[in-house]
Amino acid sequence: MPFTPARPIGLAALILFQSVCVLFFIADVIEDIGAEGWASVRDLHTMPELGATIGLVLGVAFELRYLLRLLRRQAQLERQMSVAAGALHEVMENYFRDWKLTPSEQDIAAFTIKGYSIAEIAGFRGSAEATVKTHLNAIYRKAGVTGRGQLTSLLIEDLLRAPLVGGGGNLPNAPAQG
Repeated sequence: MPFTPARPIGLAALILFQSVCVLFFIADVIEDIGAEGWASVRDLHTMPELGATIGLVLGVAFELRYLLRLLRRQAQLERQMSVAAGALHEVMENYFRDWKLTPSEQDIAAFTIKGYSIAEIAGFRGSAEATVKTHLNAIYRKAGVTGRGQLTSLLIEDLLRAPLVGGGGNLPNAPAQG
């Protein structure tokens, strides 16, 4: 089952509700035992309540453990995403430097790699679509690719070739293009 941020919140709400139920049942069992003594534990009313209380306590413990595991996994995935984003950014900067892209070309290349359309990039930059197209043609020429797909693939392939964090803790460097 895929992880979604709403899942831990829903699970926490369920744990809270069940905890309230546990407190209710514990109070009721204690009241029954207090009023009728320990002999009431064998009563047809008290026995199911005691069983339900134990079941709820075990359920809450299991769900709490599961929630903590989910939260640890979420933190781990967020760290990995941060490393991956940092690695992609470094790979992009290295390629941009190797290709000798101007600051405008770097900006447009970054938007292109993120998947924005020419019209969207022009809107972000406050420039004409023709200007963006001219920059894109220069980027593709300098990178030695024919289009957006090859440009993106070039960066992704470089990330997939090397581990995100090497033995020395350094991010991989993009190879020089010639």
